[in-house]
Amino acid sequence: MRRLRLVTAGESHGPAVVAVLTGMPAGLTLDRAAIDADLRRRQGGYGRGGRQAIEHDEVEVLAGLRGGVTLGSPVCLVVRNRDFDRWRATMDPWAPPTDPAPLTCPRPGHADLAGALKLGTRDARPVLERASARATVARVAAGAVAKALLAEFGAQVVGHVLSIGDEVAADEALPRDDARALRRAAEASPVRCADPAASARMCAHIDAVRAAGDTLGGIVEVIAFGVPPGLGGYAEEEARLDGRLAAAVLSVPALKGVEVGEAFAAARRRGSTVHDPIAYDAGARAFARPTNRAGGIEGGVSNGAPVWLRAAMKPIPTLQRPLPSVDLQSKEAAAAAAERSDVVAVPAAAVVAEAAVALTLADALCEKLGGDSLAEMRRNHEGYLKALREL
Repeated sequence: MRRLRLVTAGESHGPAVVAVLTGMPAGLTLDRAAIDADLRRRQGGYGRGGRQAIEHDEVEVLAGLRGGVTLGSPVCLVVRNRDFDRWRATMDPWAPPTDPAPLTCPRPGHADLAGALKLGTRDARPVLERASARATVARVAAGAVAKALLAEFGAQVVGHVLSIGDEVAADEALPRDDARALRRAAEASPVRCADPAASARMCAHIDAVRAAGDTLGGIVEVIAFGVPPGLGGYAEEEARLDGRLAAAVLSVPALKGVEVGEAFAAARRRGSTVHDPIAYDAGARAFARPTNRAGGIEGGVSNGAPVWLRAAMKPIPTLQRPLPSVDLQSKEAAAAAAERSDVVAVPAAAVVAEAAVALTLADALCEKLGGDSLAEMRRNHEGYLKALREL
């Protein structure tokens, strides 16, 4: 990120997960309940594993906030791992492990082996602890702060599930033109799918795969409504908003592919059926588009239409019927390690991807508007919109 910066820390079974977010303007009011609600959303979803019944995530703020209002200094958010007491013998930050049995059978599809090779270790435990999706709790907490900032300027970000396995939501059943309706429909589903019929099929599919000891992936979609034009940049590679969004979303564990707008479908069609025609609304004194196949971004810059993208999540690599692996110490064939895990985490991935998009857009908004305080950003925003109307 160019204006905001997020640093996270914490291990899956350590004492806590921490997020430090710098660059937030002073004067932004935060709602603890809203942050906790997003943390609960990340934990929910049909097909999640046993750990979600143990952890009841709640945010603590150690710095950057006074009376619920940001100070303009770094915001430090902490989420305690309630399961830490059970893992203290293994993960205490100071005391030597009293159950030091190493994790030596890496899981295909996880960071275990690649990370162990990177660190030069025959124990994959240090890799597993940080590469775990548990770390995404920090991103979700920081993303809730970013969403609060975006809301001050009329933008809302909604993540939902399009498919799990080969069960796919019907496009006509999704209220994509209304942020509140889409969020309401998605949150009413146990798999965060806004199509009720597809949601029921997905749950049945998860049950069948759980019984087989296997796992599932899927596709999530994130739509940002109310994004102003002019975020990002076309002149420098690192400024391009689509590239920034793709990088942010692909950094979420298990997400392996991203498309902005109708990218893959557009690759199979002619240009005359792909690009969004431009019109001018004289009453609103604004440019408009009858379609939004570009996903709200052209040339690396937001164009005023909703920004939307899709991301593909691979199946979870921890299987109850483990795949073949090799012991890091003996080099003998062995079954991969089996940690406590989910059958599917696609509903949670929609929440994490939502946070990643919110953080990226908030960063681009701060970059465009400047300002050390929310009041200054508002003045700059009003001046920018006035200038657009006078074009």
